[in-house]
Amino acid sequence: MQNDWILDVLTDLSTFAHQNGFGVLAEQIDDTRLVAAAELATEEEQRPNYERTTASAAGYDPRGSGRCL
Repeated sequence: MQNDWILDVLTDLSTFAHQNGFGVLAEQIDDTRLVAAAELATEEEQRPNYERTTASAAGYDPRGSGRCL
């Protein structure tokens, strides 16, 4: 999935919040990370099979950027 980077960003933000005493914020970010992971999984399931296999394997992003990251 090319949008997995958002999960890394949310993890970093959560770590920062935990380390700096922002407990409520950290919990909210953790919840947001779960929502993002679920939506990314749903997005992946909804993509046509040819986009998940042939095009992605070739490094082509049919949604416009030209490359899968």
